[in-house]
Amino acid sequence: MGPLAAQQSSDEAYVPKQSDRPEPVAGDEAGFTPIFDGKTLDGWEGDPTYWRVESGSLVGEITPETVIRSNTFIIWRGGRPRDFELKLDYRITPDSNSGINYRSAIVPDPVTPENQFAMRGYQCDLDGKKRYSGNNYEEKGRRFLAVRGQVSHVVGGRPPILLSRFGDPKELATHVTDDWNEVHLIVRGNTLTHIINKQLMSVVIDDDVPNRPVDGLIGVQVHVGPPMKVEYRNIRLKNW
Repeated sequence: MGPLAAQQSSDEAYVPKQSDRPEPVAGDEAGFTPIFDGKTLDGWEGDPTYWRVESGSLVGEITPETVIRSNTFIIWRGGRPRDFELKLDYRITPDSNSGINYRSAIVPDPVTPENQFAMRGYQCDLDGKKRYSGNNYEEKGRRFLAVRGQVSHVVGGRPPILLSRFGDPKELATHVTDDWNEVHLIVRGNTLTHIINKQLMSVVIDDDVPNRPVDGLIGVQVHVGPPMKVEYRNIRLKNW
């Protein structure tokens, strides 16, 4: 087969067959780009007391000497994504609590006024005990929008409406390991999907128009509580 024939073959349009079924792909779909270089904090802003780069990972750590009174974040300053997918790996110590904020804003912190990196917005909750991992929690906002195993509808003026349960929270927690885990967030319009290790964890349909953010900052968190450590790596973004 000559070069032209090979090009024509590779460009042939996909024709669905009755036998076709959804199937995974190797690696990422096209369009993902790294937003953390694994070497520096270029493009990220946070308090260096708590954040550093180590062994290719973005590390957030609270020590006995640096215990905090309010949550603080390191924030990606490369844009305010609206519709996007975000993928990353995380590892967290057993007593730790963290989360990935998106469509978020920096807000004043009345508990710790010097904290310049408090955030309000959607969060994919993560914790070492796996009590909350995969929940959709709106930090400093409407709080629990969906817990693990739920599809919810947020309408405002009342608690979120439970539309469906697709799994038991304790069983779903078994898909989260004590080592590295992969998170995949799909944020399209008013539908927010959280996936950990290829397992669906929660889906929120947000129709609370006056209170829902439509774009915003991405950040990751160190949380109030005992000393903790969380690591993030392979952070990549796909805008729609």
